[in-house]
Amino acid sequence: MFVGIDWAKDAHEVCAVDASGKVRHRATVPHSQDGLDQLVGYLGRWATEGELLVGIERPEGRLVDRILEAGYPILLVPTFAMKDFRRRYAVGGAKSDRGDCYVLADVTRTDGHRLRRLEPLSEQTRALRAVVRTRDDLVDQRRGLANQLRATLEAYWPGAAAIFADVDSEICLAFLERYPTPASAARLTQARLASFLTKTGYSGRRPAAQLLARLCAAPAGVLGAEAEARADTVRAMVRVMRALLVSIKDLDRSVVAHLGEHPDAEVFTSLPRSGQINAAQMLAEWGDCRQAYPQADSVAMLGGLCPVTHASGKHRDVSFRWACNKRLRQAMTTFANNSRRASPWAAEVYRQAVARGCDHPHAVRILARAWARVIWRCWQDRRAYDPALHRAARRLKAA
Repeated sequence: MFVGIDWAKDAHEVCAVDASGKVRHRATVPHSQDGLDQLVGYLGRWATEGELLVGIERPEGRLVDRILEAGYPILLVPTFAMKDFRRRYAVGGAKSDRGDCYVLADVTRTDGHRLRRLEPLSEQTRALRAVVRTRDDLVDQRRGLANQLRATLEAYWPGAAAIFADVDSEICLAFLERYPTPASAARLTQARLASFLTKTGYSGRRPAAQLLARLCAAPAGVLGAEAEARADTVRAMVRVMRALLVSIKDLDRSVVAHLGEHPDAEVFTSLPRSGQINAAQMLAEWGDCRQAYPQADSVAMLGGLCPVTHASGKHRDVSFRWACNKRLRQAMTTFANNSRRASPWAAEVYRQAVARGCDHPHAVRILARAWARVIWRCWQDRRAYDPALHRAARRLKAA
């Protein structure tokens, strides 16, 4: 029996087909506790008629968790592929929830051997993934708000955006709170700026004279009513930025705590220059289900570290892999870029890639793919990374 479930906010359409593709059962279940119990009951009755496979587009959520907890295997049908699959059954491009659940069921029957099976994750991995992904989302919001704040400052007071390197730093936010307009900083002298830096705990990497020179060298700001209105917007963004920074720091502590409780933490924290946050990002997306990745290239393809080859006749093209877990790719490439500063082997892999004509992002992906093979072996053996056991690193050191 092959079951397709079209996920929706309020109700889910369910369709079950047999091995010949004939529709055997249909149902509509609400997205509620009783509805999920009803769905599991349907799956239990249908499973008595043969082996049961469930096809669904959504890879996570309480619906998916409930099906996995009940012990039924789930095959993931990528959303971007559903548009092509629908053309098999509706040439005109018609779409409905009732039709999509049948398409999901029949695709599971015909193409199930090509689809990725969702494996249940441990409680520690799900907890770590929750805090890591939320932290990453808040970091993206901080970056977007910083760009918006910088654009606002450039529009009416370029000097405030130029005096410090990062507009989302504590010292810059404190400066904007104290001097939100060009008029408020008109009488700012080197001595006053030095006193302000001391009170706010500035690190002192740039002297007050140099910072004041940056402020004075920038174009003059806007004065009058517009400046006061712009100051109100800047104060509002500063308050939001401070809240984001506090939340990110709180989640940093939560990430480190959950990472310490994970049984595979030692594998990722032992990698050179992985740190705590980056190691947690890799582990959260990598997961802990060994059966999901029978070989190292499975992880590399999931993380978008391998290119895609298109070959037809005399034409052959190798292109960037867009369909992947982008969070895993970001975590792996960040680690790979940092590792070349601590591992001679990683630095040599990166150098050879650049020597072949690869640009920096491409060379980092090549290094990340090489690291994926090393991490996969350590992960399968449940042992920390040891450069003395890394054969390629030993050969390079001997040479």
